[in-house]
Amino acid sequence: MANPRALDKRRKSIKNIRKITRTMELIATARFKKAMDRASAATAYTNRITQLVRDLATTGLEVSHPLLEARDEPKNATMLLLTANRGLCGGFNGNLIRAGLRAWADLQAGVPNCRLEIAGKRGIAGFRFRGNVPDEEFTHFHDRPAFDEVDVIAERYLQNYVAGRLDKLVVVYMKFESISRQSVAIETLLPLGSLAGETSESAGASQYEFLPSPASILEEVVPTSFKVKLFKCFLDSAVSEQIARMTAMKSATENADELIKHLSMQYNRARQGRITSELMDLIGGVEALN
Repeated sequence: MANPRALDKRRKSIKNIRKITRTMELIATARFKKAMDRASAATAYTNRITQLVRDLATTGLEVSHPLLEARDEPKNATMLLLTANRGLCGGFNGNLIRAGLRAWADLQAGVPNCRLEIAGKRGIAGFRFRGNVPDEEFTHFHDRPAFDEVDVIAERYLQNYVAGRLDKLVVVYMKFESISRQSVAIETLLPLGSLAGETSESAGASQYEFLPSPASILEEVVPTSFKVKLFKCFLDSAVSEQIARMTAMKSATENADELIKHLSMQYNRARQGRITSELMDLIGGVEALN
């Protein structure tokens, strides 16, 4: 027969764990809402910059910039992997690490000199465990990455690319598509490629007047576009992390509820069985005295 005291002790322990998971779920929900607002604003800003470049293209200007020029045989490449500093977020870190390992192997197979940079303690530990020591480690990005912090990294990439020390930049991160859908993305941010996209048939009929000139504006827009795209990767990763933690903690809380219910039934049965046994002993003792 099960021990009622042991069952009650285990039930109390699970109730305490449930309080923790429920609290973490509420915290992740609050952080997710704030992070999603920032990511949505960044998406609108990125789209607006892209539209500006399209408007530049419609003026008849040939869109050319060092950051847009692809290099046929890249010799120096960098892979940036964005993970979380903490766990308890389901398969978020595991999926990113597995995708990062595949992308890192593919990059090393195609480029002679490769550099590995990882943001997040979980990704750093995962790659170190598998014998891949990062060249750069970032652990100061939390659930609210700041543009100034990302700008420092982006500026270094831009300078290295223009100077020829970097030919290709690959970013592996969790892309936020909707609340119900996030997917691992492997994107090449440098070179940027054609920002202008498909131009309209009415080329040269732009509704804007550019001062001092479209070319000078392009010099500012292209680097800014890269910085915003990289910042968007960090924001998407932060939002996806909170969604993954929110989902994982919600599932853990629901599982705790089911386990508490099951243990309560076992406890009641064990307690009832023990009371019945004690009553039978008393009845037996009375009959023996008679």
